[in-house]
Amino acid sequence: MSTDLATATLRRFNRTYTQRIGVLEESFLGLGLPLGGARLLFEIGAPGAAVRALRDRLGLDSGYLSRLLRDLEARGLAGTAPDPADRRRRHATLTDDGRALLARLETRSDELALRLVAPLTERQRGRLTEALATADLLVRAATVVLREVDPAGPAATESMGRYFAELAERFPDGFDPGTPSPLDCFTVATSDGVPVACGGLQRLPGDATRVVDEIKRMWVDPSWRGAGLGSRLLRHLEDVARGRAATAIRLDTNGTLSEAIAMYERGGYRSIGRYNDNPYAELFFEKDLS
Repeated sequence: MSTDLATATLRRFNRTYTQRIGVLEESFLGLGLPLGGARLLFEIGAPGAAVRALRDRLGLDSGYLSRLLRDLEARGLAGTAPDPADRRRRHATLTDDGRALLARLETRSDELALRLVAPLTERQRGRLTEALATADLLVRAATVVLREVDPAGPAATESMGRYFAELAERFPDGFDPGTPSPLDCFTVATSDGVPVACGGLQRLPGDATRVVDEIKRMWVDPSWRGAGLGSRLLRHLEDVARGRAATAIRLDTNGTLSEAIAMYERGGYRSIGRYNDNPYAELFFEKDLS
Protein backbone atom coordinates (compact mmCIF):
# COMPACT_ATOMS: atom_id res chain seq x y z
CA MET A 1 0.00 0.00 0.00
CA SER A 2 1.64 3.27 -1.13
CA THR A 3 2.28 6.21 1.17
CA ASP A 4 0.33 8.43 -1.24
CA LEU A 5 -2.82 6.30 -1.01
CA ALA A 6 -2.64 6.00 2.77
CA THR A 7 -2.05 9.76 3.05
CA ALA A 8 -4.96 10.56 0.72
CA THR A 9 -7.27 8.25 2.68
CA LEU A 10 -6.23 9.79 6.00
CA ARG A 11 -6.67 13.29 4.61
CA ARG A 12 -10.17 12.46 3.40
CA PHE A 13 -11.14 10.92 6.73
CA ASN A 14 -9.72 13.92 8.57
CA ARG A 15 -11.86 16.24 6.42
CA THR A 16 -14.96 14.07 6.85
CA TYR A 17 -14.55 13.69 10.59
CA THR A 18 -13.81 17.33 11.38
CA GLN A 19 -16.51 18.65 9.06
CA ARG A 20 -19.30 16.37 10.24
CA ILE A 21 -18.41 15.67 13.87
CA GLY A 22 -16.38 18.74 14.82
CA VAL A 23 -13.24 19.26 16.90
CA LEU A 24 -12.49 21.34 19.97
CA GLU A 25 -10.03 23.54 18.09
CA GLU A 26 -10.11 27.33 17.95
CA SER A 27 -7.64 27.45 15.08
CA PHE A 28 -8.16 24.68 12.53
CA LEU A 29 -4.77 23.22 11.53
CA GLY A 30 -3.12 26.13 13.36
CA LEU A 31 -3.80 28.70 10.63
CA GLY A 32 -5.94 31.10 12.64
CA LEU A 33 -9.37 30.23 11.26
CA PRO A 34 -11.98 28.50 13.47
CA LEU A 35 -13.28 25.12 12.34
CA GLY A 36 -16.64 26.49 11.20
CA GLY A 37 -14.98 29.03 8.94
CA ALA A 38 -12.52 26.44 7.63
CA ARG A 39 -15.38 24.07 6.77
CA LEU A 40 -17.06 26.83 4.82
CA LEU A 41 -13.84 27.86 3.10
CA PHE A 42 -13.30 24.27 1.91
CA GLU A 43 -16.89 24.01 0.64
CA ILE A 44 -16.83 27.31 -1.25
CA GLY A 45 -13.58 26.25 -2.89
CA ALA A 46 -11.82 27.98 -5.73
CA PRO A 47 -14.82 27.83 -8.13
CA GLY A 48 -17.27 29.36 -5.62
CA ALA A 49 -20.68 27.96 -4.69
CA ALA A 50 -24.34 28.92 -4.39
CA VAL A 51 -25.27 29.87 -0.82
CA ARG A 52 -28.25 27.50 -0.92
CA ALA A 53 -25.98 24.64 -2.00
CA LEU A 54 -23.59 25.43 0.86
CA ARG A 55 -26.46 25.28 3.33
CA ASP A 56 -27.58 21.89 1.99
CA ARG A 57 -24.09 20.37 1.85
CA LEU A 58 -23.08 21.50 5.33
CA GLY A 59 -26.47 20.94 6.95
CA LEU A 60 -26.53 24.44 8.47
CA ASP A 61 -29.47 26.70 9.16
CA SER A 62 -29.51 29.94 7.18
CA GLY A 63 -28.78 32.14 10.22
CA TYR A 64 -25.63 30.28 11.24
CA LEU A 65 -24.41 30.10 7.64
CA SER A 66 -24.94 33.86 7.28
CA ARG A 67 -22.83 34.49 10.38
CA LEU A 68 -20.03 32.30 9.03
CA LEU A 69 -20.13 34.09 5.68
CA ARG A 70 -20.04 37.50 7.36
CA ASP A 71 -17.01 36.41 9.38
CA LEU A 72 -15.18 35.28 6.23
CA GLU A 73 -16.08 38.58 4.56
CA ALA A 74 -14.82 40.55 7.58
CA ARG A 75 -11.54 38.65 7.35
CA GLY A 76 -11.29 39.49 3.64
CA LEU A 77 -11.46 35.81 2.66
CA ALA A 78 -14.80 35.60 0.82
CA GLY A 79 -17.65 37.63 -0.58
CA THR A 80 -21.21 37.11 -1.80
CA ALA A 81 -23.09 38.56 -4.75
CA PRO A 82 -26.26 37.81 -6.73
CA ASP A 83 -25.96 34.63 -8.77
CA PRO A 84 -25.60 35.59 -12.47
CA ALA A 85 -27.86 32.66 -13.41
CA ASP A 86 -30.60 33.62 -10.95
CA ARG A 87 -30.31 37.01 -9.29
CA ARG A 88 -32.80 35.98 -6.60
CA ARG A 89 -30.09 33.73 -5.18
CA ARG A 90 -26.66 34.56 -3.82
CA HIS A 91 -23.30 33.10 -4.81
CA ALA A 92 -20.22 32.92 -2.58
CA THR A 93 -16.66 33.21 -3.89
CA LEU A 94 -13.23 33.34 -2.30
CA THR A 95 -11.03 36.40 -2.54
CA ASP A 96 -7.36 36.13 -3.48
CA ASP A 97 -6.53 35.92 0.24
CA GLY A 98 -9.20 33.26 0.68
CA ARG A 99 -7.79 31.14 -2.13
CA ALA A 100 -4.29 31.52 -0.69
CA LEU A 101 -5.48 30.41 2.75
CA LEU A 102 -7.34 27.46 1.21
CA ALA A 103 -4.12 26.36 -0.48
CA ARG A 104 -2.27 26.62 2.84
CA LEU A 105 -4.97 24.58 4.58
CA GLU A 106 -4.74 21.87 1.92
CA THR A 107 -0.93 21.81 2.23
CA ARG A 108 -1.03 21.71 6.03
CA SER A 109 -3.59 18.88 5.91
CA ASP A 110 -1.37 16.90 3.52
CA GLU A 111 1.70 17.45 5.70
CA LEU A 112 -0.15 16.29 8.81
CA ALA A 113 -1.45 13.16 7.08
CA LEU A 114 2.01 12.36 5.69
CA ARG A 115 3.64 12.67 9.13
CA LEU A 116 1.09 10.27 10.58
CA VAL A 117 1.60 7.51 7.99
CA ALA A 118 5.35 7.89 7.43
CA PRO A 119 6.42 5.63 10.37
CA LEU A 120 4.10 2.80 9.33
CA THR A 121 5.10 -0.31 7.43
CA GLU A 122 3.54 -1.12 4.06
CA ARG A 123 1.22 -3.64 5.73
CA GLN A 124 0.19 -1.15 8.41
CA ARG A 125 -0.58 1.47 5.77
CA GLY A 126 -2.82 -1.01 4.00
CA ARG A 127 -4.69 -1.79 7.22
CA LEU A 128 -5.01 1.92 8.02
CA THR A 129 -6.31 2.70 4.55
CA GLU A 130 -8.97 -0.01 4.74
CA ALA A 131 -10.02 0.95 8.27
CA LEU A 132 -10.25 4.67 7.54
CA ALA A 133 -12.11 4.10 4.27
CA THR A 134 -14.72 2.06 6.17
CA ALA A 135 -14.91 4.62 8.98
CA ASP A 136 -15.25 7.47 6.49
CA LEU A 137 -18.11 5.70 4.71
CA LEU A 138 -19.95 4.95 7.96
CA VAL A 139 -19.55 8.52 9.28
CA ARG A 140 -20.90 9.88 6.01
CA ALA A 141 -23.75 7.33 6.06
CA ALA A 142 -24.80 8.57 9.51
CA THR A 143 -25.32 12.05 8.05
CA VAL A 144 -27.48 10.96 5.09
CA VAL A 145 -30.93 12.58 5.06
CA LEU A 146 -34.01 10.77 3.72
CA ARG A 147 -36.77 13.05 2.44
CA GLU A 148 -39.95 12.70 0.47
CA VAL A 149 -39.93 14.50 -2.87
CA ASP A 150 -42.26 14.99 -5.82
CA PRO A 151 -42.00 11.75 -7.88
CA ALA A 152 -41.99 13.89 -11.03
CA GLY A 153 -39.70 16.61 -9.63
CA PRO A 154 -36.02 17.30 -10.39
CA ALA A 155 -34.57 15.41 -7.39
CA ALA A 156 -36.48 12.24 -8.30
CA THR A 157 -35.67 12.62 -12.00
CA GLU A 158 -31.94 13.00 -11.32
CA SER A 159 -31.85 9.98 -9.01
CA MET A 160 -33.83 7.76 -11.38
CA GLY A 161 -31.61 8.83 -14.26
CA ARG A 162 -28.55 7.57 -12.40
CA TYR A 163 -30.41 4.35 -11.53
CA PHE A 164 -31.37 3.73 -15.17
CA ALA A 165 -27.80 4.45 -16.31
CA GLU A 166 -26.39 1.84 -13.93
CA LEU A 167 -28.90 -0.78 -15.09
CA ALA A 168 -27.90 -0.07 -18.70
CA GLU A 169 -24.28 -0.77 -17.79
CA ARG A 170 -24.90 -3.88 -15.70
CA PHE A 171 -27.56 -5.73 -17.69
CA PRO A 172 -26.03 -7.92 -20.42
CA ASP A 173 -28.38 -6.57 -23.09
CA GLY A 174 -28.62 -3.03 -21.76
CA PHE A 175 -31.70 -1.35 -20.31
CA ASP A 176 -34.44 0.76 -21.85
CA PRO A 177 -36.71 2.42 -19.25
CA GLY A 178 -39.26 3.38 -21.89
CA THR A 179 -41.89 5.63 -20.33
CA PRO A 180 -41.70 4.96 -16.58
CA SER A 181 -45.05 4.51 -14.88
CA PRO A 182 -45.97 7.27 -12.38
CA LEU A 183 -45.27 6.58 -8.72
CA ASP A 184 -47.40 7.46 -5.72
CA CYS A 185 -44.50 8.66 -3.58
CA PHE A 186 -40.72 8.88 -3.80
CA THR A 187 -37.85 9.10 -1.30
CA VAL A 188 -34.41 10.53 -2.04
CA ALA A 189 -31.43 10.08 0.29
CA THR A 190 -28.91 12.90 0.10
CA SER A 191 -25.42 13.50 1.46
CA ASP A 192 -24.19 17.09 1.37
CA GLY A 193 -27.17 17.85 -0.85
CA VAL A 194 -26.23 15.20 -3.45
CA PRO A 195 -28.59 12.24 -4.14
CA VAL A 196 -26.97 8.94 -3.10
CA ALA A 197 -30.02 6.63 -2.97
CA CYS A 198 -33.69 6.59 -3.89
CA GLY A 199 -36.83 4.50 -4.06
CA GLY A 200 -40.56 4.88 -4.59
CA LEU A 201 -43.88 3.15 -4.01
CA GLN A 202 -46.77 2.28 -6.28
CA ARG A 203 -50.10 0.80 -5.20
CA LEU A 204 -50.89 -2.55 -6.83
CA PRO A 205 -54.41 -3.73 -7.63
CA GLY A 206 -55.74 -5.85 -4.78
CA ASP A 207 -58.85 -7.10 -3.11
CA ALA A 208 -60.91 -5.75 -0.24
CA THR A 209 -58.91 -7.64 2.38
CA ARG A 210 -55.37 -7.04 1.12
CA VAL A 211 -53.55 -3.78 0.29
CA VAL A 212 -50.22 -4.21 -1.53
CA ASP A 213 -47.58 -1.59 -2.34
CA GLU A 214 -44.71 -2.23 -4.75
CA ILE A 215 -41.20 -0.83 -4.32
CA LYS A 216 -40.01 0.70 -7.56
CA ARG A 217 -36.70 2.18 -8.76
CA MET A 218 -34.78 1.53 -5.59
CA TRP A 219 -31.13 2.45 -6.07
CA VAL A 220 -28.01 3.10 -3.97
CA ASP A 221 -24.94 4.80 -5.41
CA PRO A 222 -22.20 2.16 -5.88
CA SER A 223 -19.73 4.17 -3.78
CA TRP A 224 -22.15 3.99 -0.83
CA ARG A 225 -22.77 0.26 -0.84
CA GLY A 226 -21.59 -1.55 2.26
CA ALA A 227 -22.64 1.24 4.63
CA GLY A 228 -26.12 -0.11 5.36
CA LEU A 229 -27.83 2.64 3.38
CA GLY A 230 -29.79 0.18 1.22
CA SER A 231 -31.25 -1.59 4.26
CA ARG A 232 -32.07 1.74 5.87
CA LEU A 233 -33.89 2.92 2.75
CA LEU A 234 -35.73 -0.41 2.47
CA ARG A 235 -36.99 -0.13 6.07
CA HIS A 236 -38.02 3.46 5.42
CA LEU A 237 -40.07 2.49 2.37
CA GLU A 238 -41.73 -0.28 4.37
CA ASP A 239 -42.69 2.27 7.04
CA VAL A 240 -44.08 4.60 4.37
CA ALA A 241 -46.12 1.70 2.96
CA ARG A 242 -47.52 0.92 6.43
CA GLY A 243 -48.47 4.58 6.76
CA ARG A 244 -50.40 4.16 3.51
CA ALA A 245 -52.30 1.23 5.10
CA ALA A 246 -50.47 -1.41 3.03
CA THR A 247 -50.56 -4.92 4.50
CA ALA A 248 -47.89 -6.33 2.17
CA ILE A 249 -45.08 -5.06 -0.02
CA ARG A 250 -43.66 -6.49 -3.23
CA LEU A 251 -40.73 -5.88 -5.56
CA ASP A 252 -39.08 -7.42 -8.58
CA THR A 253 -35.44 -7.51 -9.61
CA ASN A 254 -32.97 -8.87 -12.13
CA GLY A 255 -30.68 -11.79 -11.31
CA THR A 256 -27.66 -9.63 -12.13
CA LEU A 257 -28.26 -7.52 -9.02
CA SER A 258 -26.94 -10.10 -6.56
CA GLU A 259 -26.21 -7.62 -3.75
CA ALA A 260 -29.80 -6.36 -3.85
CA ILE A 261 -31.19 -9.91 -3.81
CA ALA A 262 -29.10 -10.75 -0.74
CA MET A 263 -30.37 -7.61 1.00
CA TYR A 264 -34.02 -8.49 0.30
CA GLU A 265 -33.53 -12.00 1.65
CA ARG A 266 -31.87 -10.65 4.80
CA GLY A 267 -34.77 -8.24 5.17
CA GLY A 268 -37.34 -11.02 5.39
CA TYR A 269 -38.63 -11.00 1.80
CA ARG A 270 -39.79 -14.35 0.42
CA SER A 271 -39.66 -15.46 -3.19
CA ILE A 272 -43.01 -15.53 -5.04
CA GLY A 273 -44.18 -16.14 -8.59
CA ARG A 274 -44.21 -13.52 -11.33
CA TYR A 275 -46.85 -10.85 -10.75
CA ASN A 276 -46.14 -8.41 -13.62
CA ASP A 277 -44.93 -8.27 -17.21
CA ASN A 278 -41.65 -6.40 -16.60
CA PRO A 279 -39.30 -7.89 -19.26
CA TYR A 280 -36.21 -7.22 -17.12
CA ALA A 281 -37.58 -8.84 -13.95
CA GLU A 282 -36.44 -12.38 -13.18
CA LEU A 283 -37.07 -12.64 -9.45
CA PHE A 284 -40.09 -11.57 -7.42
CA PHE A 285 -40.37 -10.98 -3.68
CA GLU A 286 -43.01 -10.17 -1.08
CA LYS A 287 -43.06 -9.26 2.62
CA ASP A 288 -45.98 -9.20 5.02
CA LEU A 289 -46.29 -5.81 6.75
CA SER A 290 -49.06 -6.66 9.20
